[in-house]
Amino acid sequence: MKRWIMIGLMMVMAALAGCGVPNAKPPGEAKPANKSSDNVKEITVAGNGGKIEKAIREVIAPKFEEKYGIKVNFVPGLSGEILSKVELQKNAPQYDVAFYVPIDVQRAADKGLTEQLDPAAIPNMSKVDPRFVAVDNIGVPVFGLVIAPAYNTKTFEKNGWAPITSWNDLIRPDYKGKTAFADIANDWGFALLYNLANANGGSLDNLEPGLKKAKELARYSDTFYKNSTQMMPAMQQGAADVTVMGSYAIAELIDSGVPLKMVIPKEGAPLQAFSATVVKNAPHKKAAMDFINFLISEESQKQIAERGFYPVLKGMKAAPKYEASIGLKDSDPVFRPDVKKLSEIRAQWTDRWTKEVTPELGKKVKK
Repeated sequence: MKRWIMIGLMMVMAALAGCGVPNAKPPGEAKPANKSSDNVKEITVAGNGGKIEKAIREVIAPKFEEKYGIKVNFVPGLSGEILSKVELQKNAPQYDVAFYVPIDVQRAADKGLTEQLDPAAIPNMSKVDPRFVAVDNIGVPVFGLVIAPAYNTKTFEKNGWAPITSWNDLIRPDYKGKTAFADIANDWGFALLYNLANANGGSLDNLEPGLKKAKELARYSDTFYKNSTQMMPAMQQGAADVTVMGSYAIAELIDSGVPLKMVIPKEGAPLQAFSATVVKNAPHKKAAMDFINFLISEESQKQIAERGFYPVLKGMKAAPKYEASIGLKDSDPVFRPDVKKLSEIRAQWTDRWTKEVTPELGKKVKK
């Protein structure tokens, strides 16, 4: 008898349990709004250090976590380094989002290391200014910039030198040994080459005129710098008065007290951005797209603009505090570079630069 009573009680309890709601929350505990549907707790984002890392860690990531309940694990590195790591990890991706400079967006796409992006999953893509886009539906521009010359106005005024208005004006004996130009391996250095070509009748199909001018430029320069961490101190300490840099770096130098003026040469300057991609077979694909969509929201772009980058949304301008230093006028001849072509020719011209331009360094500095 006791056995049958026990069996009956167990059946009743099972029936009552079946009437319950699975995973029901305690009374009064509401489901957070806007949480990611894939229940992700954390995503990993790889991107440039410095100002980009600071903006994401200090502002973007906390706000994203507040809205979606997802923590952002940020891994700093240079664009080329990140691309190499993504390629090494392609069979077991560890990153969800990878930031690249435009040429590396193309390289990543060519290597099959990026997801094709669905505008429906990233609705803010429709608001992006197409001039900043490197590769359609692959890289989403986030941190806008222009690569342009800049010069020390105080030194130029003191010496009575004419302002820089052309890429060719970077080649003058007046400021020999007082230049800070990047090596060809750096995006700024490669931009210098193809813009010198543009200014002298060349094109991406014919960089010979640019290489010829680069040899002249090298003769008045002591060295080519590897990256911004070397170039910026040279400008701050007065070791250099003329440079070619990303606009955000120029703005940072001006903020630090260096009397620089950025120039959009009459031949034009390349407008571009550090772009976010979703890594192929990312562990948390939906959350990665949510993060990219958040990066290009008006809220995030305002914060990014406050850090010296151009907002990438249509109609948005540089932050008011940067208008005087790096603000762009509608009449400025900025252009979207042909990233696919640049990616195809870079190795060839990097080799040419190393063999033909670098050996010319400093030949006229002491004359």
